[in-house]
Amino acid sequence: MKRLIPQVMLFTFIFHLTGCSQEKVIKLPQPQTSGGMPLMEALMKRGTSREFSSKELDLQTLSNLLWAANGINRPEDGLKTAPSAVNWQEIDVYVSLLKGVYIYNALENQLELYMKDDIREATGRQPFVKDAPVNLIYVADFTRMGDRDETTKHWYSAADAAFIAQNVYLFCASENLAAVIRGAVEKEELKKVMNLPAHKHVVLCQSVGYHPE
Repeated sequence: MKRLIPQVMLFTFIFHLTGCSQEKVIKLPQPQTSGGMPLMEALMKRGTSREFSSKELDLQTLSNLLWAANGINRPEDGLKTAPSAVNWQEIDVYVSLLKGVYIYNALENQLELYMKDDIREATGRQPFVKDAPVNLIYVADFTRMGDRDETTKHWYSAADAAFIAQNVYLFCASENLAAVIRGAVEKEELKKVMNLPAHKHVVLCQSVGYHPE
């Protein structure tokens, strides 16, 4: 029996080590970038929903969603599906899930753990946000926007976040998912909850999930 103890301890160590690495990084499946609903039909079906199933999105759907939102579609230049003023690419997509908040790394096609807390309720004033399986938080990094004044940075980052949000809306229309863009966000409070540095600013939030059954 004593001989088994070191083996059990080694197995336990490897298990915890693997668990930690999986928790810190979620490697997403390759996004499916072909097929889907024709654009004009998706535009016809684009709409806002404030009712969500609590069912979590599967990783393939989440990967496709994030690629559609702001993934890299021209790898040779690092350019993305959403336009960005002066190609600043100042918007980071934070993904608030039940198991924590992750940052979408488009280059590596993965989610990287930012904080372990479930902060979905803090992402908006409406009661449904705490139950939506995915809350996207669009955060602008003003250090990427050069020496422009604060007003200009706020204006351009709002436009760039809106481009991403529309991509999400069209993807959700194509996949029959529920979505709503939200400006009713206590931005400074959310910034504190997320412990964001002074140069990063919450712009908009967007809830995504399956329609309730």
